[in-house]
Amino acid sequence: MPTTPSSHNPSETTQTPEEQQPRDVPLHKRKAAKVDRLAELMGDRADDTHGSGIWREAFHRMRHSPMAITGAVIVLAFVIIALCSPLIAPYSPTSQAWGNEVFPNRNEFVGPRAENLLGLDHLGRDMFSRIIIGARQTLMVGVVATFVGFLFGALLGGLAGACSVLGGRWGRQVDNVVMRLIDMMLALPALLLAVTVAALIGPSLTTVMLAVGIAQIPIFARLLRGAMLSQGTREYVLAAEALGVRKRKIALTHILPNSMGPVIVQSTLTLATAIIDAAALSYLGLGNPDASFPEWGTMLAEAQRFLSSAPSLAVYPALGIIITALGFTLLGESLREALDPKLRK
Repeated sequence: MPTTPSSHNPSETTQTPEEQQPRDVPLHKRKAAKVDRLAELMGDRADDTHGSGIWREAFHRMRHSPMAITGAVIVLAFVIIALCSPLIAPYSPTSQAWGNEVFPNRNEFVGPRAENLLGLDHLGRDMFSRIIIGARQTLMVGVVATFVGFLFGALLGGLAGACSVLGGRWGRQVDNVVMRLIDMMLALPALLLAVTVAALIGPSLTTVMLAVGIAQIPIFARLLRGAMLSQGTREYVLAAEALGVRKRKIALTHILPNSMGPVIVQSTLTLATAIIDAAALSYLGLGNPDASFPEWGTMLAEAQRFLSSAPSLAVYPALGIIITALGFTLLGESLREALDPKLRK
């Protein structure tokens, strides 16, 4: 008589991820592996209902925002002009081929014409070419300065936030030391701190980038630390602690990535501030002294003597600074509103 296979055969039962691991692995590690596996499966799961992550939803809302579209158009145009400036500029920014047509001592300047779209400056150089080449310097200074502030600010803020989340006597002490250092940097206004750093190093393009970047470090550090403290009280952190996951792993692999959103948004807004601060340093004579690399702030300083007779020499670089900063500000504000549910209209 044939035997019927038993439905309770242990070899045929499906084992859970905890049971598939060796018995000598501690229980809390098996539970932590189960949670990580669940998170991995949830991240790899296909979304059939057209749902999306927070960044994709934010991008979808920004596509219908006039403020975001305006800012994106300005920023895109500025980036294209800056990257293609050697191809767009018709003349060399240092060429004084029309120097015999300009007499600044007699207040005689050449305005816009066919061969010089924006006229000539006080040395007979083409203003259009200098404005276009200056856009490239402005973009480089803004991006590098923001990266410096973001990198070191994230390191300090992440260290303070992780130590605060981990707790303990050493964690609190490290957090206090780092934040007191940040408070000392915040005691000085950002522009004054940048001027101090630039004056100590000496005038150069590298000086401007470092000075503006150092002045932005406290903003990123405090923002990331505050975001990590806010994330440290969320339910998924409490659940991970209850499952026995180490606090160090929770802080670095869960809390830190979920806290980077506000910092990324702030970097967009900081680009506008970096451009304005860099122009201010160049205006004060702390920028690049090489005339072959024109800067909008330096052009403003040179045009100050001729405001009454040739105000256009100052208007063109000022408009470049204002419009560029406005574009980054509109894009950053729209991104912040799209990511923050409290600011959505």
